[in-house]
Amino acid sequence: MSCAAVVGTGFIAPVHVEALRRLGIGVAGILGSDQAKSGRARAALGLPRAYRDLDELLADGTVSVVHLAVPNILHYELCCRALGAGKHVLCEKPLAMDVRQSADLVARAAASGLHAGVCYNVRYYPLNLHARHLLRSGELGRILSVHGSYTQDWLLKSSDYNWRVLADQGGELRAVADIGTHWLDLVSALTGLEIESVVADLHTVHPRRSRPPGKVASFAPGTAQTAVDTVAITTEDCGNVLMRLSGGVPGSLFVSQVAAGRKNCLRYEIAAEHGNLAWNSETPEELWIGRRDGPSQHLLRDPALLAPIAAVHANHPGGHVEGFPDTFKQCFRAFYDAVAGRAVAGGPGYPTFADGHREIALCDAILASHRTRRWAAV
Repeated sequence: MSCAAVVGTGFIAPVHVEALRRLGIGVAGILGSDQAKSGRARAALGLPRAYRDLDELLADGTVSVVHLAVPNILHYELCCRALGAGKHVLCEKPLAMDVRQSADLVARAAASGLHAGVCYNVRYYPLNLHARHLLRSGELGRILSVHGSYTQDWLLKSSDYNWRVLADQGGELRAVADIGTHWLDLVSALTGLEIESVVADLHTVHPRRSRPPGKVASFAPGTAQTAVDTVAITTEDCGNVLMRLSGGVPGSLFVSQVAAGRKNCLRYEIAAEHGNLAWNSETPEELWIGRRDGPSQHLLRDPALLAPIAAVHANHPGGHVEGFPDTFKQCFRAFYDAVAGRAVAGGPGYPTFADGHREIALCDAILASHRTRRWAAV
């Protein structure tokens, strides 16, 4: 039986711990950026251990899988060290800060023979798995176009601040890399099509942001703290990306972290010969299936009505809502099934380091296109 340890104590780390527990995976302990944070997280989450440092965690023989829920700048180093210690790794996205790092991680993971995944959890909403079945089985015919958006509002004000806005902490792209890659990964996972070229127009709404004292957690509510100073911002707040997918299929994405009222809204519409599919993460229990020669429908999530491979990842009866935390549970289920050698034949599998590398390459092409004002190949 696998046992996990979690590195990180911010917004997403408790989500990892909860999902692991719901799967029956033991969590040996947690490591924060300092001993005080490790201790507080251990107490708050009821975990056995608060590790002093990464060396102590990696030396724990009971731990077979390391979950990384830390700022982007730490992903490469910690992935390398965990793989080098013989641990399977499940890393938050983006996998690395640049394509050189991500390519190296793919090579290291392959050489190690260990399982190495990236938490692209949005794939695992049951209705997205059902949409994947409809598209990949050929039931809807040839795919004609793909478009959608991912919008949030938590960085709407110039006083909104977090490490993610800083290029040296999160990378040169922010909205695209932080949330846009979820959309890009999802549409590739659904359709089986690769994004081959892009043209992008990105925009920084707030060239300067107020920086409060101390660290600010992601999605933390606004505070009345007085700003220490203002900081120049080079990462984008929003932008548009046109794309061409395999076979010349056209696509488009709008991404924004400054869209008032949109808390966490990923939307897609995929047009095919015999029907359209549309889905919205803020109403994840509904999949719209559009028809021309018959009635369109709203399919409500119900394991009894889903394709078998989607029903496996829907654990509650219809009408009993499954949402954001459940996607992590189902993503981790796919990962730990692979670790245990019981992956489902024909199933969605888990997002690998190779998938994470693909998204970094996409980000590089998007940034290059924005800077040159031309189409860029991926």
